[in-house]
Amino acid sequence: MRRPLTFAHVLAFSTRWLLLCAAVAIVAGSASALFLFALDWATRTRSLQPSLIWGLPLAGFLMGWIYLKWGQSVDAGHNLLIGEIHSPQHTVPLRMAPMILGSTVVSHLFGASVGREGTAVQMGGALADQLTPIFKLSTAQRQVVLMAGISAGFASVFGTPLAGALFALEVLAGPALLRMRWTALPPCIVAAYAADQVGLWWGVQHTVYTVSAIPTLSAWGLASVVLAGGVFGLTGRVFAWSAHTLSAQFKRWLAYPPLRPLIGGVLITAIVVWGHAERYIGLGIPVILEAFDQPLAPWDFAAKLAMTVLSLGSGFKGGEVTPLFYIGATLGNALAPIVDMPLGLMAALGFVAVFAGASNTPLACTLMAIELFGTQTGAFAAVACTVSYFFSGRTSIYKAQRHAKKAWLAPRDRRP
Repeated sequence: MRRPLTFAHVLAFSTRWLLLCAAVAIVAGSASALFLFALDWATRTRSLQPSLIWGLPLAGFLMGWIYLKWGQSVDAGHNLLIGEIHSPQHTVPLRMAPMILGSTVVSHLFGASVGREGTAVQMGGALADQLTPIFKLSTAQRQVVLMAGISAGFASVFGTPLAGALFALEVLAGPALLRMRWTALPPCIVAAYAADQVGLWWGVQHTVYTVSAIPTLSAWGLASVVLAGGVFGLTGRVFAWSAHTLSAQFKRWLAYPPLRPLIGGVLITAIVVWGHAERYIGLGIPVILEAFDQPLAPWDFAAKLAMTVLSLGSGFKGGEVTPLFYIGATLGNALAPIVDMPLGLMAALGFVAVFAGASNTPLACTLMAIELFGTQTGAFAAVACTVSYFFSGRTSIYKAQRHAKKAWLAPRDRRP
């Protein structure tokens, strides 16, 4: 018979987890701040020195060689963290944090089209896992701390603590949303909010997005968002499939890993120099902001998709999320006149919905829309992200996600 819990037990338990979450927030938030400052420097330097693009092949080769020599155990990146949470084996090597930070900054400095979420999440997870031996965590507790590290990294790099907390739960479940580990939500929320505050304390400034016109939700508006959501989901599906396929082809064609980013860097450099495609490299934050205010070329989303798939598929490090924001915002911009909806609203919906489809995280993306664009976008975002999630199928940018079928696609239970 179990003893009843006393106030002392509850106080000791709560204090221990608050200390854990605070430690996760401090290390993850500080790492994200350092990363964002370095990323700003790399982006400004590349803008002032466009000729740096010529160094991309060599930078890619050196990056691939360093990972071959010292980083094979952490090369799986985000998928390694997801795998460790699903099936705990070994503590995530601490070297993951500095290696992904340095390689991402180098990728941006020389002009690869990669993001930043993957870097922040990997740093947050790797640094959080170093607390396992210090606090003598059990397997179950370690899983929660890893999830808190993911939440802290995501929240501190985007300034979206609620979305960051839910993202850690949702990205593990993948298509099987009903299997989310809700018991881990409180530590994830605490770590996400605290890490965001740590980043702000260091002086991090997040991009502000403004949606100028939000109509009332009507039957036509709902139908338009449903139609656009389907397009967003299919786009996310194409992105994930293309990135995985190209990566597999590079591995088949080039057995020596450093040659993959070398060849990819040559192709990207050629496209940028002779195709005048500077608009489609790096994070592309200025273009994302333009998508909220003015009509853009209807092929912007496709060009960014191709450049990002080539960058990630050939082995450059970074992340997929900010490029997906770019793809979604410019695609929404192109769809706005077709579905007769405000340009800024459609850019905002594409911003979150393409990511929702590509990552199977519609709930986190709906919260992200509310945090970034305001509560009035919530209903539109919920519809767009849910429809996008449905149309994306089982495809995901994260290969380690569990591949259970989505509930409405699962076969009926034939038991009597």
